[in-house]
Amino acid sequence: MDLESVLNKLESSEGKQYWRSLDELAQGEGFQEMIQREFPRQAAEWTDPVTRRRFLTLMSASLALAGLSGCRPPGGKIVPNIKDPDGVIPGKSMFFATAMPLAGYGTGLLAESNQGRPTKIEGNVDHPASLGATDVFAQASVLGLYDPDREAGLTYVGKPKSWDDLVANLKAELTKLPKGKGFYLLTETITSPSLVYQLENELLKDYPEVTWIQHEPAASDNGIAGLATAFGSALQPLYSVEKADVILSFDADLLGRGPAHLRYTREFSKRRDLEKLDSMTRLYVVESTLTNTGVKADHRLALRAMEIERMAYLVAFHLKIEGVAKPKGLSADAHLWAGAVADDLSTKGKGTTLVIVGDEQPESVHVIVAAINDKLGNIGKTVSYIDPVHARAGERSKSLRSLVDDMNAGKVKALFILNANPVYSAGADLGFKAAFDKVPQRYRMGLFHDETSRLCHWHIPDSHFLESWGDVRAFDGTATVIQPLIAPLYFGHNFQELLGGLSSRPNRDTSAIVKDFWKNWYESPAQTALRSSVPFEKFFRKSLHDGLVEGTRALTKLVKLQVEAVASTIKKFEASSEWKEGSKDNLEITFRPDESVFDGRFANNGWLLEMPKSTTKITWDNAAIMSYQTALDLGVSLNTEKRPELADGVYRSPAKSYGFTGGEHGRAYVDTIKLTIQGRDLVLPVWVVPGHPDNTISVQLGYGRERAGKVGTRDVGADVYKLRTSSEPWYALGLKAVTTGKQHVLACTQSHHYMEGRHLVRSGTVEGTKENPNWVEAMGSGGEHDEHAGHDHKPGEHKHEEHKHEEHGKTSLSLLPEAVSEKYAYKQHKWGMIINLTTCTGCTACVVACQAENNIPVVGKMEVTRGREMHWIRIDRYFEGNPLKANSLKAHYQPIPCMQCENAPCEQVCPVAATVHSYDGLNDMVYNRCVVTRYCSNNCPYKVRRFNFLQYTDYASVSMKMVNNPEVTVRSRGVMEKCTYCVQRIRAAEIEAEKRGKLKAERENRALDRAKDCQIKDGEIVTACQAACPAEAIIFGDLVDPNSRIAKLQKKVAKMNYSILEELNTRPRTTYLAEVRNPNPKLETTGKGHG
Repeated sequence: MDLESVLNKLESSEGKQYWRSLDELAQGEGFQEMIQREFPRQAAEWTDPVTRRRFLTLMSASLALAGLSGCRPPGGKIVPNIKDPDGVIPGKSMFFATAMPLAGYGTGLLAESNQGRPTKIEGNVDHPASLGATDVFAQASVLGLYDPDREAGLTYVGKPKSWDDLVANLKAELTKLPKGKGFYLLTETITSPSLVYQLENELLKDYPEVTWIQHEPAASDNGIAGLATAFGSALQPLYSVEKADVILSFDADLLGRGPAHLRYTREFSKRRDLEKLDSMTRLYVVESTLTNTGVKADHRLALRAMEIERMAYLVAFHLKIEGVAKPKGLSADAHLWAGAVADDLSTKGKGTTLVIVGDEQPESVHVIVAAINDKLGNIGKTVSYIDPVHARAGERSKSLRSLVDDMNAGKVKALFILNANPVYSAGADLGFKAAFDKVPQRYRMGLFHDETSRLCHWHIPDSHFLESWGDVRAFDGTATVIQPLIAPLYFGHNFQELLGGLSSRPNRDTSAIVKDFWKNWYESPAQTALRSSVPFEKFFRKSLHDGLVEGTRALTKLVKLQVEAVASTIKKFEASSEWKEGSKDNLEITFRPDESVFDGRFANNGWLLEMPKSTTKITWDNAAIMSYQTALDLGVSLNTEKRPELADGVYRSPAKSYGFTGGEHGRAYVDTIKLTIQGRDLVLPVWVVPGHPDNTISVQLGYGRERAGKVGTRDVGADVYKLRTSSEPWYALGLKAVTTGKQHVLACTQSHHYMEGRHLVRSGTVEGTKENPNWVEAMGSGGEHDEHAGHDHKPGEHKHEEHKHEEHGKTSLSLLPEAVSEKYAYKQHKWGMIINLTTCTGCTACVVACQAENNIPVVGKMEVTRGREMHWIRIDRYFEGNPLKANSLKAHYQPIPCMQCENAPCEQVCPVAATVHSYDGLNDMVYNRCVVTRYCSNNCPYKVRRFNFLQYTDYASVSMKMVNNPEVTVRSRGVMEKCTYCVQRIRAAEIEAEKRGKLKAERENRALDRAKDCQIKDGEIVTACQAACPAEAIIFGDLVDPNSRIAKLQKKVAKMNYSILEELNTRPRTTYLAEVRNPNPKLETTGKGHG
């Protein structure tokens, strides 16, 4: 890449320039060739028999296991159901409230059941952690439920055993140890009230010498420890994001991660209302790696993780926190940035701002942030504090090391591990595996027979949360009773059932244990008022129905800043080691949970593995993420669009045989580097992310599994736990990085579905919108005024009145006639969708929700590299600005479903009418008409059609048949498919509306008037992507109904509403609201890349 020519081109460009990747920005010959290869001649062929065999091994759990040679699925017997269970109506879904535990904390859900089997997850509107939204992990949980790799069975040294054998063995082991001394219990984070009660009041009461330890590789106790210093007791913060006019985040992915991120995203989006520009919140983000929160920031400062502590103290200095001196180090830009941010925070009213910090930052940052919030009057307003929700707070980070010491000392006679996988995830410095081998009796209870289970004498299959009873607490303490929707599929049991069997009351199932606990809670003196209003049975049924237990939210604490403790922390910071400049010879490494597989627990979930990550668009892999400048310093080749010369032994996987023959836009051949720190090394592929800070490399946890399952084990990423230590779990200095001279194939979708650089994303500012409300239309016209559209300007520099934008008419590029649909009057419904780019955070929940709802198959890494991913909705990511200037660079997200064009180009070319218009204007697919011409895909300018080149759908695994939505056709090889606006939900709503109308007409003893009686209520139809979205960025409804939300929104913010590629005269039903940000004028500069 010729860097100088690229930067000159960027500076000389007219108006804003958005780009997806560095290759697109450079527009090299290889990239142009790649674009021209959109539909290569050999795209439908297998390129190598080795890769074909690899594809077959991946089919279990998510991919096809049979039928590759033909277009028809294999046949099967249909057995009639003689008698349905009570309450089950064939064809009608039932919903049950439950909650999904993740890292101990619960998110309230509604699980959809079709004839006794869960098929889809929705959010629970009443639950404080959900508010009706879901994340990717909740959406993909149904695939994990039916995963056939869970089928291991209860075994002792590999031989099948019964549940009674296990209980008897554990009782004998506990009995022979005096008071249980030498018996250790290792669990993940636990918030379950009934389980904590069992552990503390039954197991530890009967065997008081049992040692209980918690291990959570993706969690940190730094925040709890810091607040304990600042306020004198262990606390957990709760944020009121909706009340904050200005938010400052120090390395906290508020909108992308954490037990409350769905709620915080919802609250943040409410303050980004295009109808209320004057009250739009302002977000400042300081972070060490690009996150969804950083993408949505009005101002973002990219720093190394170790620099963020100094940045926090620099802001505290400008806010005149007592005792804080101006810290040394940091750039001039950082000092300017800190001063402007501190001024903005201090000029707002007391209690109208919010400062937050990520748990990965050290205790001292949490202390100084608490002092800042106290100074700004935010405590009790935008931030409050509660007792920690999880049990034994503050012990997680230290207890695992003590366990290893005890194992090495021979003190551990028996170790029972619940769900945790420490053989894989423990710190590389602990030597857990070697110490573990010294334990005489080893038990593990978990969903999969993983790395830890392999070294245990006993493996006990755990039950999935959709198969079992239990309870869990949310981030604010609210409890939810978890109820099963299906009997355990793989002979799994519940840990609470096991504890019950070890207690003095052994003959209880889990439902009785949970119910008894809540009955005792209900009858406690603290719940006198509750008992007086409702009997227990009614209370418990209501708790199950609502998905939360009334009266369990934690009470906020009255706190007082410990001035002396804060002063002591400040002195320790100022006495800390000298400032260390970053360089290529002294790099920083940061560790973060992966947004697809988290800490590794979802490594066998094909939906998540194939989901393009928000900021990198990588699938099926992890990588060493670095800035453009760092890559140049290390000598990394950035030429990813051409296939390099390959020598034998370059690749571990069959990537070398992927070839050049298939793929819409090829694949990314990237350099690999060897990372070395503290004597440990690992080879990872390099991926450059514009906006990443220099001299630091980010790596993602959760890959490189040795025993994840058939899908996630072989060659799926690298295990970065091998570099991570317990003493420095989140970042460390002293990393050495050396290129290996070898390359690796990454399955990255960022160059797929390229739409030739038109004005697709439109982004402006609050002040620019006030000055020129027509900037969105002006940007779409392709006129010369794009440079200033939606921008802030210096006084006297430029006036929009000098140019008459309305004189610049749109030039139609369409070969299609004017839309016939304009002459067609939609009598009842005309469905449409608006996507709000101002609130969209790019979280990808919509992508996985669509996959779960519409039976979209997984295709595997090889097929993704050939441009064959099947997602019906994608999220395009664009950058804006100079790739070498991370702090001025901006990023943008744009979801792209089918546009449902009124004048659809795909319909014009299909020779068999397999894609047609419905009576309510939908662009429908008739699958059994499709004859595989793929003309429709060639003619779609939005690149939203997907073709089943192979038999991707799993017809062979019995359990995988249960995950499919019965309301949606399962497609086979040779069929085109695309987004349908969830037509099955539309038709179901029509049926319900007609039933209501008939009942009404019968009651009134008159004939049915379909136009009046069978109206679908606004909001009655919610698409899968809309339901999942935590930001409420997707609005769906009837454009004919003037009282519908979507019709009203189109009128209220008409000047912000636009269509993409509108010059082609396709007249799409899916439109967008332009992105508007609220930058600080003191930090915002005029020019390209600063919209």
